[in-house]
Formats: sequence, structure tokens, C-alpha cells
Amino acid sequence: MSRQESALHALGPLLDTWQATRVGGREFIEAVVAPGQEAGPSLHALLQAWPGAWYWRDRSARRLVLVRPLRPDPPPRWWLHLTLMAVTILCALGAGAALAGAWYPWTGSGLLGILQGAGFFFLGLAEGDWRYVVEGWRFAVPLLGILLIHELGHYFAARRYAMRVSPPYFLPIPPTLSPIGTLGAYISIRSPVLDRRQLLDVGAAGPLAGLVAVVAVLVWGYLTSERVLVPLGGPVAFVEFAGQPILLGDSLLTHWMAAWLVPGAGAVRLSLPAFAGWVGAFVTTLNLLPLSQLDGGHVLYGLLGRRQAQVGLVVVAGLLYLAQYSWSWYLWVAMAFLIGRGGWSHPSVLAPTHPVPGRRRVIGWLCVLVLILTFVPVPFIA
Repeated sequence: MSRQESALHALGPLLDTWQATRVGGREFIEAVVAPGQEAGPSLHALLQAWPGAWYWRDRSARRLVLVRPLRPDPPPRWWLHLTLMAVTILCALGAGAALAGAWYPWTGSGLLGILQGAGFFFLGLAEGDWRYVVEGWRFAVPLLGILLIHELGHYFAARRYAMRVSPPYFLPIPPTLSPIGTLGAYISIRSPVLDRRQLLDVGAAGPLAGLVAVVAVLVWGYLTSERVLVPLGGPVAFVEFAGQPILLGDSLLTHWMAAWLVPGAGAVRLSLPAFAGWVGAFVTTLNLLPLSQLDGGHVLYGLLGRRQAQVGLVVVAGLLYLAQYSWSWYLWVAMAFLIGRGGWSHPSVLAPTHPVPGRRRVIGWLCVLVLILTFVPVPFIA
């Protein structure tokens, strides 16, 4: 008898009823604890030794959910994760160096020019340009730190429920194509989600963990930023990438923090850490849009179930309206549809009728508040 089977056999006498569902390499056991056993030391000891995850479905501490893997998960492909991370670090350093004016990317016209520019970037690193590119560390380190903390939030929440989950995949993009050097990061969950509690917890953990890092980076960044009197059409924030200004919109969070930490009149010239914090806050916004399988879609489905689709439709309409002021919203809506395989609604979990405890609902509504605080109606000002 395996260790898992032994653990389940030992729990059997303490349970009134139980049923098991096997799917996706996991077994989900929904049980009702025998009266008087829920607070007993025997049950507590057996649960602590359970080779998987467990939690109570309700406050009565009678309805128990047990999760266990049916077989060992295959090891991660660490070579792929580390390679993607290394390339992303190089690209983010290059973007930071271009923002600092220490290095200028080669640019060309058309698709061929874009590909040539990317090739020249990596070739230049090998020929000694790395000496200039490392000047971008004050942008690359805080930005990638925010992304890593965000994804680790998801990772550890998924492991809390014994899900099969990958380490973070970082997505690089050459600084000749993007002023940030990355398309973000993601983890891959390769086992099914039982109920809305699990979905909400995993979806919320990334943005909430990342927000702590975002605020810390913004404090550092705004303390090293300055206000300047330049004709930019108002008190906006801006950075310069390869000598060209990029005008940025404000969220409530960045507006309040700039007013607090960079008082005065004029536009705010963001330091490299401040721009990293701005990007981190904007990435938080994009992830928390309540669409398809974005983090916000997970959270809202956890809160509202199938009604998430109705809210998602309203959000899509609102974003398409904002797209007339900032074309980038067309891109973000298209990406949300791509992730959702053509739609904005979230797919069902295995047991959608399981209740979501009140404490978890508080976490979900906190994510909604974070979305409001970090949302930028016009991210890039023409």
C-alpha cells in the first residue's frame, strides 16, 4: 500500500461519507467528517501528514476537501526557464540602457530592419556593448523583480492546492522592438482546478504579491525623479527612450504617489526605477482585467461564477471606447481574446457550486480595488 493510500485508509474511520473524483493526474476527495471528530487531535495529525492539500469547505469544519497527486509530477525543464530568464535580463538591461541614454539601439525600416536590429543587439553584446548595456540595471532589476514576485505569488498559491504548476516563463523582446525588453512572464498550471475558492486564491496571489513590490519600487523611483518645466501639454509623466520622449498617463496610484513624493509643478521626468514601477503597475492592471483567463477573470469568476461573462462584456465595451483615445487598448483586448481562445468568459471549474468562504471573497474584492487604483485610462499619450 502506497503512502497516499495508507493516509486515506487511516482517515476513513473519521469520515462519515466521502467521494473521490480522479481527473488530470489529481484525485479530489470531498468528505464529511464524523460528528465530534472535526476538532480531535487524531484528525489534525492525519491532515498534517496528508500527502497533498486539504481545506475546509465551510465554517462548520465538517466538510473537508482533500487533494492528492496520483503520480509524481515530471520535473520542470529548468534549461528552458533559465534560458528565457537570461535572455529577458539582457533585453531588459538593453531597454534600461536606452532609457538612460547610455546605449542607442540600431533601428531600420520594415520587417527586415526590425530583425536586423534585434540581431545587431545580440551581436553587439558579444562584441563589447554589454559595458554600456549594464547601465540599465536600475530599470531591469526592479522591473523583473516585480514580474518574478507576481509569478511566484501564483506559483506558491497553486502549490498550496497541490496543483501541477511550472516555474515562471519569462518572455523576452529585444530593446529594438520594445522600451521595456520583455512581454512579461507567466506560469503554466497543468492540472484541473476543483472549485472557485482555488481559482480565486491562485488568481489573486500574483497581483497582490506584485503590488507590494510595485509600491516599494515606486517609492524608490519617485524619490529619484524630478519635475521639469517642458512643453509637453500639461503635468504629465514621461521618459526618454533613445532620446525620444514617451508620454505616460497616470493611474490613481501613480498620481497620488507623484504628488506626495515629487511635489511641485511641471512634468515628472521618471527615473529608471520610477518607470519600472509604472510598468509594473500597468502590468498589474492588464492582468486584473476581468476577462477570459487573465488573473482578473480568475478572480471575478471566483466571486461571481458565470456572471463574470456579463461583467466581462461590459469591460470589453469600455476598453473599446477608450481605444479611441489610446490605440493600445485594441492590442490588450485582442490579447485577452487570444488567451481566452476567442472569448471574454471564463471556463467553468470542476465544482462551480462549491461556496467561496467570506475571507476569500474579501481577497477578491481587494483585487477589484487594486484594479481601480492601478487602471490607466490613457496609458500612452500621443
